[in-house]
Amino acid sequence: MAGKILVLGASGHVGRPLVKELLARGEAVKAASRGGQPVEGAEGVAFDFAAPDFAAAFDGVDRAFVMLPGGYVNSRELLIPVIEAAAARKVKVVLQTALGVDADDSIPYRQVELALIASGTPYVILRPNWFTDNFLNFWKPGIDHAGVIAVPAGEGKSAFIDARDIAASAARVLTSDAFDGKAFNLSGPEALSYAEAAAVLAPVMGKPVAYTPVDDDTFVGILTGVGIGEDYARFLASIFYPVREGWTAGVTDAVQTLTGHAPRSVAQWAQDHAAALRA
Repeated sequence: MAGKILVLGASGHVGRPLVKELLARGEAVKAASRGGQPVEGAEGVAFDFAAPDFAAAFDGVDRAFVMLPGGYVNSRELLIPVIEAAAARKVKVVLQTALGVDADDSIPYRQVELALIASGTPYVILRPNWFTDNFLNFWKPGIDHAGVIAVPAGEGKSAFIDARDIAASAARVLTSDAFDGKAFNLSGPEALSYAEAAAVLAPVMGKPVAYTPVDDDTFVGILTGVGIGEDYARFLASIFYPVREGWTAGVTDAVQTLTGHAPRSVAQWAQDHAAALRA
């Protein structure tokens, strides 16, 4: 009998649809979050990266979805102990990092990937592009306040990906060994600039939406002004450099390969989230 699947960040934007999908596939899921509450009917288990109880989280588990929730910047220090705990128990790890981290072995997320590859435990690595969901979760306050998306992306394009497509991809590789030992760059179906994305969002939101490129310091000021910590704001600013350089514009077929369906476009995502975008 197969063991349980541990999902870190289970109450988050990828974790929640992932738990739902795994339960629909008949899997037993342990939904890990700081509060340890049940998610979508799955068994809840408390998990705090600052003081994790690995034994309780991994009890009865043979596969794990490992990612670092938003707000943390020290990925190597927090994730490598989780990788080591999983490997010691021969738990398969599906690790979510981010597009482009394999460009340089000095990048902290790449060091986590390398630790996983060297661990000897079965693994799959998922590297998603920028989340389409950020327009709702991060940029909507600026749209509501001033009618603008103000980010340091220059004229760069990103192949924005719906968090539900990341979740579906993760569900597939967690429930099959066909993809073990591989890494996948996950993208949406097309690359859009922020100005192009704004033009898609405006009719759905029922109001003008413009894109205003800003510099890093202005961006950090906007984020800290709405309560985001300075360290995390600086981290978010830094990861717009690859966008400006054009490195996030690549479109891949990974979602189609893993899930059997094409990834959702920004327009489809916007229609599906129209009520929240208009609220």
